[in-house]
Amino acid sequence: MLHREFRPGGAVRRALTLGAALFLLAACAPVQSGPAGSGGDEKTGTVRVWLFDEANRAPKEAVINEAIAEFEASRPNVDVDVQWVPVAARAEKFAGAFNDPASAPDLAEFGNTDLAGYAVTGAFADLSADLAAWPEGKDLDPSVLETAKSGGKVYGLPWYTGIRALYYRTDVFTELGLRPPATLAELTDTARLIHAKKPELYGISVGGKYTYAMLPFLWAYGGEIAENDGTMWNAAINSDRAREGVTRYAGLIHDDICPPAQCANFTGTQSVQAFAGGKAAMTIGGDFNRKAVDQGASKGKYAVVPLPGTEKGTVAPAFAGGNLLGVFRSSMRRGLAVDFVELLGSAKYQEKMYAAMGNLPTLTGVQHKLAADDPFLAPFVESLKAGTKFVPSTPAWSKIDSQNLLPTAVQQIATGAKQPSAALNAAAAAMDKAFR
Repeated sequence: MLHREFRPGGAVRRALTLGAALFLLAACAPVQSGPAGSGGDEKTGTVRVWLFDEANRAPKEAVINEAIAEFEASRPNVDVDVQWVPVAARAEKFAGAFNDPASAPDLAEFGNTDLAGYAVTGAFADLSADLAAWPEGKDLDPSVLETAKSGGKVYGLPWYTGIRALYYRTDVFTELGLRPPATLAELTDTARLIHAKKPELYGISVGGKYTYAMLPFLWAYGGEIAENDGTMWNAAINSDRAREGVTRYAGLIHDDICPPAQCANFTGTQSVQAFAGGKAAMTIGGDFNRKAVDQGASKGKYAVVPLPGTEKGTVAPAFAGGNLLGVFRSSMRRGLAVDFVELLGSAKYQEKMYAAMGNLPTLTGVQHKLAADDPFLAPFVESLKAGTKFVPSTPAWSKIDSQNLLPTAVQQIATGAKQPSAALNAAAAAMDKAFR
């Protein structure tokens, strides 16, 4: 999940990281002993849809109702019934559908970080051929489409994505005669200088529990979370390159930038809140954090650039969170379900969902069109174009995430509780145990 900082699967949209929260969902969903039923392809009747609820559902619901009206208008013997799934009930709902295909909907929204756990249940249909034949499918962002794959098969249409970039206070930078950092090393130097000149501000607000801000550092320095040898995943978090990236990030959680006493326990939400509240000169935030920042003291006094890489002119790889629309294998109306998925995922409705909810589209044409009209989107689209990365595509990731292995290592390094090698070796050993 999807991995957005503001809403797991669509609820509490500006408060939680969707991907992080929905990792737990995959962990809660039991695996069936055998594949789900293959369903059918009836052309009439009711198409049952599960969509994630929202803290403010009205704009999303209005778009969905418009799509339903359009869909039903050309299919007089078809009805679409949408059930809004509360975040608190999501694990139970999906687990029930996996164990009892008769209770499953025809299609559902779910987080891309859940995909590996869901794929092993056999509950979702392979949409590879459907999306390949879909006229608009060729415009899907390739790196985002990768987040919908497991075992080489596509199990969902990427409905939206969430990308992070560097927010900075334009008034502070102007006052101090600074430019946005062009490399990650410059980012550290700039953050340290700002905190020295303005000790009431964090140079940059980041957190020990903000994994999705740390990962671009890890990847930019050439590291990986884990690597697949063809038969299994093996932790790589303790490699030399990964260790350098993690250590560079942990170095931001320091008394001269973002003091560990406060920042070691910051989540992504808290990091962004500190910036929005006027307590930080920079932060790493998503396109989806815009509304939260605009509701705070930093409104009208910030800009966004891509998070730089290790060399000037490069962009650090961003984590591609987001939600998918998948079709259950047990659906008796597979064709209708696929048609409705493709309608919701079309350029027309991706643009409408952006206007309603701020969801970053997954179709490149829509991305560029919206970015041309809204400069705020440009750095996020540029980050997408530069290339994104993802967490290991394995059900074991939910266990690794729920154990807080990476945040614990970052916190240990930032606070000096352990040396980087010791902290990351311990994390790698625990990861390998989960992978086995």
